[in-house]
Amino acid sequence: MAAGGVIVCVKGLLALVSLFAFSAFGADVDLARVLKAVETRYNTVKTLEMDFELTYIAPNKASRTETGRLYLRKPGRMRWEYLKPDGKLYISDGTDYWYYSPLSNRAEKMKLKEATDLQAPMAFLIGKLDFQRDFGKFIVKPEGALVRITAEPRNLEKAPYREVSFLATPDARIEQLIVRGQDASTMDFRFRNESRNPAQKDSLYKFTPPPGVEVVQ
Repeated sequence: MAAGGVIVCVKGLLALVSLFAFSAFGADVDLARVLKAVETRYNTVKTLEMDFELTYIAPNKASRTETGRLYLRKPGRMRWEYLKPDGKLYISDGTDYWYYSPLSNRAEKMKLKEATDLQAPMAFLIGKLDFQRDFGKFIVKPEGALVRITAEPRNLEKAPYREVSFLATPDARIEQLIVRGQDASTMDFRFRNESRNPAQKDSLYKFTPPPGVEVVQ
């Protein structure tokens, strides 16, 4: 499934969670303010980099764990650069979206807006994060010093996923993102070593298929 699918969405969330407070963030801290802090944290950056670990689980299949480095740049650019498996890439230049697998010697190209792959759940960070915009049903609960928010898309029939949950730290960083697909698959992302507004080269977000690679458009 492909990238635009996991644009994190949450209509009505702020109104709902304004009824809650969670002392682990400090005395009488309103969760609506915590969510606003998450919006502010990610909406004010121009570039972002972090390490990721992805565990993928699907019915009747062995789970697998992959690792790498994620690069983001607004507007619309992202690069998932894999260390395990080595050489695997997902790249968006803001218009086109590429998936390249050296194992299969194949590169696939599509328009970013047409992508439905759950591989790009952080795509919302290269747009404008707005918790009031998209989600419809929510569960909010503490996990130690963190808060987990689980949400269903407002339009469950059209979304490529049935549920998204993210774990927010007291400094408004997203530490974990879990995406549960309509096909009962689960993609569990862990993020570490976040770098805000690092200098980046334009070449990070450009992809030229290596010689001999099969290209599918």
